[in-house]
Amino acid sequence: MHAEAGSAWLVLDADGVISRWDLARGTCTEVATASVPAEPGHRPWCGHELRRRLHAAASGRFAAVVNDFGRLGEVIDLRDGRVTMSLDNDGYYEETVPFSLAFACHRGRDVVIHRTDWNRLDVSDAATGDLLTARGPTSYRSGDPQPEHYLDYFHGALSVSPDGARVYDDGWFWHPVGIPAAWNLESWLDGNPWESEDGPTKTEFCDLESWNQAFTWVGSDHVAVYDTGDGDTQACTRVFDVGKAAPSNSGSTLRAAEVAVLHGPRGRFFSDGTALLSSSDDGLSRWNPITGECTATLPGFTPAYYHPATKELIEVSDSGLRRARLTGAAPG
Repeated sequence: MHAEAGSAWLVLDADGVISRWDLARGTCTEVATASVPAEPGHRPWCGHELRRRLHAAASGRFAAVVNDFGRLGEVIDLRDGRVTMSLDNDGYYEETVPFSLAFACHRGRDVVIHRTDWNRLDVSDAATGDLLTARGPTSYRSGDPQPEHYLDYFHGALSVSPDGARVYDDGWFWHPVGIPAAWNLESWLDGNPWESEDGPTKTEFCDLESWNQAFTWVGSDHVAVYDTGDGDTQACTRVFDVGKAAPSNSGSTLRAAEVAVLHGPRGRFFSDGTALLSSSDDGLSRWNPITGECTATLPGFTPAYYHPATKELIEVSDSGLRRARLTGAAPG
């Protein structure tokens, strides 16, 4: 399930059928069928089973179906069901991360950001598949010279800021340690094709004992990241301000300013643009991302999906589906 333009949702079923579910009209219409292979022989890592995942462009025209913790996927034009791009992230520890993919809008057209190698992201035109980030090699074989912009980093789950300006990457570095990063999309597409490797807007957040944890943009400058901690530190949610990034101690890259540490939120994270929403076994709760104050709760409601346009949250369970809409003060 994935939020789409307007009040509609896109739904992917077990057979690969994509349907447009319009809650306002009470209709559910099949619009396309995905044909992404199942990748037999996959070995789960840390309990992460390979599973299909649906992504949707904000315009509602395009969708992507990918194998999270696998290597294959495709982009589909929902106007006619045509596959515009076949995706392959080239493997290599692909079982450690969800398939790196996110839609964005650049200069009026839908683009798709996708992993094409373990340490490389590219951007393509969603309608044509044309590559928009052509550049030299980012990997090399033993004995060959290392490329100038070589990046020793495994790209992970991606998220574009609400204003479309930045790309957040929940990837990891061979230690292993999670090192989320972000950079400017316009700089990447209009100026420096190496922006995602070592561009001047590249900003790191922190070192994490584990990645693939909850995170969300809170507005277009702040990111809330769940940190599991280690033997010496307590689990918490760390809030960073990308707009206040400053050079790190090494001076080689920027570091986002850490502005708050919260000890309540856990589970899945969402945001209405100003507050942090967390969905866990205890239910849904709303948090002030700076003060850490819990401002509202809805016990027993554990949504897995959020629609930013309608501010609706949906919980899916064996007993059915429940939904709630955010109001000005509390979930209701």
